[in-house]
Amino acid sequence: MKDRLTDGLYGLGWSTVKKLPEPVAERLGRTIADTVWKRRGKGVLRLESNLARVVPDASPQRLTELSRAGMRSYLRYWMESFRLPSWSRERIADGFDVKDVHHLTDGLAAGKGVILALPHLGNWDLAGAWVTTKLGTPFTTVAERLKPETLYDRFVAYRESLGMEVLPHTGGSAFGTLARRLRAGGLVCLVADRDLSASGVEVKFFGDTARMPAGPAMLAQQTGALLLPVTLWYDDSPVMKGRVHPPVDVPETGTRAERTSVMTQALADAFATGIAEHPEDWHMLQRLWLADLEPRAATPAGEAS
Repeated sequence: MKDRLTDGLYGLGWSTVKKLPEPVAERLGRTIADTVWKRRGKGVLRLESNLARVVPDASPQRLTELSRAGMRSYLRYWMESFRLPSWSRERIADGFDVKDVHHLTDGLAAGKGVILALPHLGNWDLAGAWVTTKLGTPFTTVAERLKPETLYDRFVAYRESLGMEVLPHTGGSAFGTLARRLRAGGLVCLVADRDLSASGVEVKFFGDTARMPAGPAMLAQQTGALLLPVTLWYDDSPVMKGRVHPPVDVPETGTRAERTSVMTQALADAFATGIAEHPEDWHMLQRLWLADLEPRAATPAGEAS
């Protein structure tokens, strides 16, 4: 029943929100964001805890302001995403302004393949739609298998409608397919700021240890593709902003694991730069740092957990 309800709510968003006038959708997003923020649920408290690491000198008042702005940014992402399939090509092309895009276009022109690695900043779906529309460049990405399966199918269909090739995260074949696309001179885009699996690479992130995926660095080593960090943010305008950071080079020495560690740390550092500049646009409502994942002490018998 819960799975059907979740799928139904997302379906309602894509079928209804995209029909609303843009100002109405914006007001609806802010209203939902403020309502959720005031309830102080687990997601909001986790966001606030994560922001406390990003802005360690923030006062309690500043943190609550940041978390409220963060929820508004998060709901802006959802309102935009629900409406993206109905946007015109011109609206998509004009909806994103990116600095230093020459790193991407020069890399594609060289024909070596390019990997874009992004954190959960701003609206990565809009950035992807801009790439397929404004630059006319298709790309391949990976999506986590959501439950229920019908919800995963909705996300795949949504992203494919924006011009993306979507591979499932599970199943073991994604890495090989991504490598083939890159060797053919193609583009791969990966959200890469959170990986809690055993294969995640430990990095220093805002002064503490977190895990991030090894995939971007390993793909760059194996295929010779250019690895570019990208950060996104909102301002007070309807146009999302972004920056393509300089390439992350493959170290000349070290084992494969050592090179992967160095490159993933470089990605983490680039992500941290963008997140520190625009903390309210980092949509991280889950646990990230290893210290936050440590198991709690056993609950004594007879006490509620």
